[in-house]
Amino acid sequence: MRSPHGVVGVTAYTDNAMTVSRHYLDHAATSALRPEAREVLLAHLDAGNPSAAHTAGRRARALLEQAREEIAAAVGAEPIEVIFTSGGTEANNLAIYGLAAARPGKPILAAPIEHEAVLRPARAVGMTEMPVDSAGRAVIKPIEPDTYAAVALMAANNETGAIQPIADAAAAAQAAGVPLHVDAVQAMGHMLIDVHSDGISTMSLSGHKFGGPRGIGALIATRGTDVKAQILGGGQERELRSGTQDVASALAMAAALTAAQTDMAAENARIAALRDELRAGIEARVDGVVVHTTEPALPGHLHISIPGAEGDSLILLFDQAGIDLSTGSACHAGVSRPSHVLLAMGVDERTARGALRFTLGWNSTADDIAAVLADVERIAAAARIAGMA
Repeated sequence: MRSPHGVVGVTAYTDNAMTVSRHYLDHAATSALRPEAREVLLAHLDAGNPSAAHTAGRRARALLEQAREEIAAAVGAEPIEVIFTSGGTEANNLAIYGLAAARPGKPILAAPIEHEAVLRPARAVGMTEMPVDSAGRAVIKPIEPDTYAAVALMAANNETGAIQPIADAAAAAQAAGVPLHVDAVQAMGHMLIDVHSDGISTMSLSGHKFGGPRGIGALIATRGTDVKAQILGGGQERELRSGTQDVASALAMAAALTAAQTDMAAENARIAALRDELRAGIEARVDGVVVHTTEPALPGHLHISIPGAEGDSLILLFDQAGIDLSTGSACHAGVSRPSHVLLAMGVDERTARGALRFTLGWNSTADDIAAVLADVERIAAAARIAGMA
């Protein structure tokens, strides 16, 4: 049973009367709720329906617009361009399906390293793949005008952390008169992105990736970008996403984003130093490690493979040692298959099957790194023996 509140990042939990120390290195999957976000969330759980005309509704509407303004300021958008959603997956689906519906019969141009929340709707409406290099970055080429419904390119990859050439994609899309969708779910909180100056038409973000609550996200849909609604109802959120808004979560997401962007450069440097210490320590202790993360990359990402070991075995052994991490996207939990990102990069399947993703965040410490390095040699050896069985 998890410790009080069941919060990711808590250092211990109780299980059959035993207290087990845990170290969390899976911030790309979800990050602990920041104190600033928790305080705001708890303070406004009883907010009224912001669509109601009475006093409670008007107060809730004012709070919702406060959150909208704060998020808009953080991403260089106008408040009206912030559309609240249930998270990054819904925001990506609204963008892909909505952009495609506005330009029927045309495919989406996207990289095969995208998150499944972009790949699956893109493939459903028709998708053309852009090339990817061995470092896991999209290769941007000139685009023929009037060919695609949209270009989709993530700001940074959720598995390797590779920062993508958004400026090049924006220039190519603008030259062809095609909207650009950017999945910023993994990057937000670690990168400063300005949708207007960066030439972005739509952009998705998810609160829990940068210390906000789960179940809240946003699609930034810039003025003049035609996006068709995919959820119909009361016409909330500029008639692009109907449904009663979660005021408390919107405020908490805004608070988390503001906190994440405060002293971001210094915090990124702190996290990157821990990540570099982790990499050096693993390479010194385990022979044959293949590192998939190359610069420029998000500061907290370290994606590696230990050839001869299965990722699932590695995860289990680390879990038994009190260390939480993943092989890749948490959305594939329980599915034993090599990462589509690594395969797109040209990594052979055997190496890809031994992948591990370490991701650090705002509450990561040197103790987390020390815990991994204390056990990584033993765990790698045990996993390799199991792989030969």
